[in-house]
Amino acid sequence: MEKTRQEYIQALQAVQDKVTAMGKLAHEAVTKSVRALLNGDTTLANEVMREDDRIDDMIVDIEDDCILLIAKQQPIAHDLRVIATGFKISTDIERIGDHAFDIAKTVQEVLVPLDNKRMQCVRELAECAIKMVGQSMKAYHEKDVQLADDVRKMDVEMDKIFEKTFYALSDFVTDEASRQKRVTQLLFIARFLERIGDHAVNIAEWVIYLETAERIHHKKHLV
Repeated sequence: MEKTRQEYIQALQAVQDKVTAMGKLAHEAVTKSVRALLNGDTTLANEVMREDDRIDDMIVDIEDDCILLIAKQQPIAHDLRVIATGFKISTDIERIGDHAFDIAKTVQEVLVPLDNKRMQCVRELAECAIKMVGQSMKAYHEKDVQLADDVRKMDVEMDKIFEKTFYALSDFVTDEASRQKRVTQLLFIARFLERIGDHAVNIAEWVIYLETAERIHHKKHLV
């Protein structure tokens, strides 16, 4: 019986370890996709796109592990929350990876250079998104409720930067009609970065639920 219990505890930890590893991959993907965008590095963008399959494979593996644990162990209380948050957080991580892929895919098509003002807005938005993902996964790995709550509060700053970026890019379109396609693509990228931040907030809220059993609802609609 003791051996079975120990194996069960190890299986729960294995789920958390896989979610952490998946989050690290997604964080790296966002970081690389942004670097590719800012530097016009199509080689790095292609690398991000190729590596997206690894993230997709990991969510399937995590889901299978969670289903097996539920079927075999019928977990309750905190153990059940470990499994439930494994499901939920891995889904948010997969979406983050998808948005990193979308940013990388756009790099090959972005041709017209931005001026320093607009580029700085995009950079600030990207830095905020990257930080939120990194901090939310650190909170999960370290079971840090305070850090998770800090990530939630960062969402206000993210929304302010997104609004500033949106208007700066919109003005850039009106300055010269030929820039329309380029700026439209960058507006999509800004939206992807904002959604990455939203998914990071979701992760943070699942961390709070995991450790406290308190449900906090993030009201934004995510894709």
